[in-house]
Amino acid sequence: MAIKLDNVGIAVRDLEATIAFFTDLGLTVIGRDTVSGEWADTAVGLDGNHARIAMLQTPDGQGRLELFEYIHPEAIETDPTRPNEIGMHRVAFSVDDIDEALEIAARHGCLPLRGVADYEDVYKLTYVRGPSGIIVMFAEELGKS
Repeated sequence: MAIKLDNVGIAVRDLEATIAFFTDLGLTVIGRDTVSGEWADTAVGLDGNHARIAMLQTPDGQGRLELFEYIHPEAIETDPTRPNEIGMHRVAFSVDDIDEALEIAARHGCLPLRGVADYEDVYKLTYVRGPSGIIVMFAEELGKS
């Protein structure tokens, strides 16, 4: 069986604000839609499933995020995840300039959880709390920028 990762799906509180965050980082919106109907109920496992969605792609064409904002059923607010919780952990991006990525994130009110770390002089890494509480990791390979 052949398998490849197609996308990572993330439910968000505000679709437009989340799109603005990720497009400012360099991703491109490659599609938008509103989905509902029996097929959506069956695929997702929610009766009356109705959501606005957007598919974003990284500049290299290899990574995709599917963002969705629920219209019905009503979205459930939860506490933002912490790095040590079981489940969806984070979405990670390799960047060529971590300082620039952090400046862009800050313009959206998104700040590092603690700071920027140096991993054995190989990578600079940080986790940022993004829109809707999404944990976003930026990693800059040292010597490549």
